[in-house]
Amino acid sequence: MKKINIAIDGPASSGKSTVAKILAQHYGYVYTDTGAMYRSITYLALKTGCSLEDESGLVALIDIYPITFAPTETGQDVFVDGTKVTEEIRQPEVTNAVSKVSAYQKVREKLVQQQQKIAENGGVVMDGRDIGTAVLPQAEVKVFLVASVEERAERRYKENQQKGITTSFDTLKKEIEQRDYLDSHREISPLKQADDAVRIDTTGMSITEVVAAIQQIVDQKME
Repeated sequence: MKKINIAIDGPASSGKSTVAKILAQHYGYVYTDTGAMYRSITYLALKTGCSLEDESGLVALIDIYPITFAPTETGQDVFVDGTKVTEEIRQPEVTNAVSKVSAYQKVREKLVQQQQKIAENGGVVMDGRDIGTAVLPQAEVKVFLVASVEERAERRYKENQQKGITTSFDTLKKEIEQRDYLDSHREISPLKQADDAVRIDTTGMSITEVVAAIQQIVDQKME
């Protein structure tokens, strides 16, 4: 059976990564978290002192420090130049700066090339902001996940608590609203639903319910 590509897009904390990991495991596909790639470059910029205004410097970081992934029982670990940064790239300072880094055209072009290379033979579940529109426009299945700001802030709040990150609910809500605005209004590959994507509002839905809805779409495509 031919392996297809599955593109999952949506705003911050809409459940993309969680369901993408489950789907990849279910179908025996490769999971690619494109957001982790942009977060890794942001983390590197903050760590090395590279200015977030220096687009050329940010692109150079991509060449100097390879980003790789390794599967785990619960998803995957992210490595920068061989050093695990799975938790570091989820810290608030990275979260609040990543929209700026991901808005640069040359940064996006460089990482999109890597993402397309990963998916060139099919069998990939890839999530992000512009997978269905820019990275994998020919993906056989495209899903656009949305949820209310309140629910997304609650999800992020619970995730942060589990990781020992102390940020108030109100602060997270404001950060998500700001992230939505920046991601939707950037000039290069803004967050938007592909014309042929299936929109799923995950507000009030369990992860199991969201996964089942997407599996139905995928299985129909594979018939």
